[in-house]
Amino acid sequence: MTDNKYNSLTKLSAGDFQAFLYDCDGTLADTMPGHTKAYIRVAADKGVVIDGALIYELAGYPVPNVVDEINKRYNSTLDPIAFAKQREEIFFEEYIDETQPIDYVVNHLKAHVGKVKIGVVSGSNRQAVQKTLELLGIADIPEVLVCAGETERGKPWPDPFLAAAELLGVAPEHCLVFEDGEAGTKAAEAAGMKWIRIDKV
Repeated sequence: MTDNKYNSLTKLSAGDFQAFLYDCDGTLADTMPGHTKAYIRVAADKGVVIDGALIYELAGYPVPNVVDEINKRYNSTLDPIAFAKQREEIFFEEYIDETQPIDYVVNHLKAHVGKVKIGVVSGSNRQAVQKTLELLGIADIPEVLVCAGETERGKPWPDPFLAAAELLGVAPEHCLVFEDGEAGTKAAEAAGMKWIRIDKV
């Protein structure tokens, strides 16, 4: 099955692209179970019981935006900034080591080293992204990382992808984005980039 997905991804990404921009969580790395546990736990600590499906639904959105949505749906008053900080700490300390590679995407990245420029554009903070890439054994491959808080706006705005393109010296129309969530594909479109949903190949 993974071989089929790898082959599909390779076919879909053929073309005259000069840069591949990969999301991290849910695209290169299967971190979503850990992130979901961290969200549920922080919310529970504050007396709010949330359904983990919501975290998958909002994959790729900055944590404060997800907390805003939790507050809307659960009529809660969680502080988005404090929640984000606590969730980040719990994920990093307790769940990040559970991370597994999404093999067909990691192999696709490795297969294109030296053929295109490679960047990772993530809604997670730099410490978590670097640790995740280390766990996957690919920390030394991306030429550029753009992480949470490093651009004025995060996904679904185009800012993170445009920043990565600029750092790589590649025009947006020559970049191809690999994503697993709507926030990322909206951001790629807004940046004038083509994209592939890796969970749909």
